[in-house]
Amino acid sequence: MSAILEQSDALSAIRLEGTISIGCAAELKSILLQALGSGTRVRVSLEGASDLDVTSFQLLWAAEKMAGESGVEYLLVGHVPEQVSQDLVNGGFGSLPMTVDAMRDDEVCK
Repeated sequence: MSAILEQSDALSAIRLEGTISIGCAAELKSILLQALGSGTRVRVSLEGASDLDVTSFQLLWAAEKMAGESGVEYLLVGHVPEQVSQDLVNGGFGSLPMTVDAMRDDEVCK
């Protein structure tokens, strides 16, 4: 797993790559909390992810909820790979807990 956090004064961009599973849950949680704690807009890209497990989706869902409660703008951006979408359905989530913005602009993780 690779979780990359890039921060600026206005944006925290997180890129998830490869297989995201329970084995890296602590790292993912730490990165999400760091991004949310910055008070900047948070963008999460799953474009490079090949597989996510239930734990990963729970962390992303919890981060979206925490962002909403604290007034932080939190979006999943870019294309979601088919396998990740299928993992979501297989995990019983049905749909992503946050808005998916497929547009590529200066706010999107690169």
